Amino acid sequence: MRLIIVGSLEGQLTTASRIALNNGAKVIHAPDEATALSLIRAKGADLLMIDVKCNIKGLLDQLASEHISTPAVACGVGSNSDEAVAAIRAGAKEYIPLPPDPDLIAAILTAISVDDHEFIYRDRNMIQVVKLANQIAASEASIIITGDSGTGKEVMARYVHNKSRRNNKAFIAVNCAAIPENLLESELFGHEKGAFTGAIARRVGKFEEANGGTLLLDEISEMDVRLQAKLLRVIQERELDRVGGSSTVKINIRIIATTNCNLQEEVKNGRFREDLLFRLNVVNLNIPPLRDRPEDIRVLCKHFAVKYAEFNGLPYKNVSDSAMKILINHQWPGNVRELENTIHRAVLLTVGENIGASDIVLPDGRPHIEIQSSGAAMKNMGIPEGAEPLAAASLIGRTVADVEKDLIIDTLKHCLGNRTHAANILGISIRTLRNKLNLYMSDGVNIPGPGMPLTPDL
Repeated sequence: MRLIIVGSLEGQLTTASRIALNNGAKVIHAPDEATALSLIRAKGADLLMIDVKCNIKGLLDQLASEHISTPAVACGVGSNSDEAVAAIRAGAKEYIPLPPDPDLIAAILTAISVDDHEFIYRDRNMIQVVKLANQIAASEASIIITGDSGTGKEVMARYVHNKSRRNNKAFIAVNCAAIPENLLESELFGHEKGAFTGAIARRVGKFEEANGGTLLLDEISEMDVRLQAKLLRVIQERELDRVGGSSTVKINIRIIATTNCNLQEEVKNGRFREDLLFRLNVVNLNIPPLRDRPEDIRVLCKHFAVKYAEFNGLPYKNVSDSAMKILINHQWPGNVRELENTIHRAVLLTVGENIGASDIVLPDGRPHIEIQSSGAAMKNMGIPEGAEPLAAASLIGRTVADVEKDLIIDTLKHCLGNRTHAANILGISIRTLRNKLNLYMSDGVNIPGPGMPLTPDL
């Protein structure tokens, strides 16, 4: 964990630094925003802790303009709600009142370092993959991790790193599909000042940030063939040239790549270099899809139910046998990511202590409703004879679009207007969510803005 503390923190800097150091962070102090920006360009960072008196929005906007994604938390003396709200709206993930509480800082550091990458498995199919991972983790061999989208490839990569001899060094992940093609070279190898329009200062790339540790090239099949040639040279020579640079930089890293594509087919179709595949694919770890890991579904459901109850300040809700049957029989095209979103929704929307079959809303947006064949069956469920189950009764006569709108608005209110969080809970893309919200607003629906709960209509 590389932490940069920005500002004076009104004399609380020493205490905050000591707490962070005691929790395993490597701490650098930047007295102002300009120094922090220079440090991030030169060394990278996993987290920023910024004094609320600094220009948080200006710093984060500048980082975003340079395509640098570093989470930030704001700190301020006391519990000033106005400062906290302003900091969150400026882009900070959390607000920490000072003097700093050791448990709070430890929790935030842990959340950032874990970054939702818990490695949980029980199924025999996954146990075999982990066994192979343990065998090769201590080596220096390059690895390609394959598997469908959402199966946990990055989680496996972090597991290998943590089991390796490089585990006390950096683990740096780069999503090759998320970065525009014309910026990926600079992101990986860095650039010199003036190398291209917008290169206002020297910046180290992800290879240099990962020096001594592990570099994960996520979705490597999405990398342009021309850039693959440069990547091959860097892997072979263990040195790189920054964009616009005139001297080479030596590096010492282990590379792990992931893909959900068949790279052999990509080679045949001319979209992936065969020599690069040979160089990377010393060992292949293939993660089976979630539908082939029923015992993992069981343990992950229970884990996510506990996690999201705690996260949302709700009492724990047990996953009933009827709900578990549905979850195990579902095909899970989105795998663990899809399962996590489904359980998160169920935790939020379930009334009572147990998540039942009717509380499971699968990604097609429809709740699962089992039709009872007799009044006796309904009595066994605690429903008076002649009465309809509440879940069914509340939906009858309503259109799918109307139910979907209510679900989206209720989730957005729960997230205080945060579009990204709401999209994650709903299991849809942020673009889809925005399109639907724009449609609702055009119909006159009141939509909460970021950081603001929805004001009830009077």
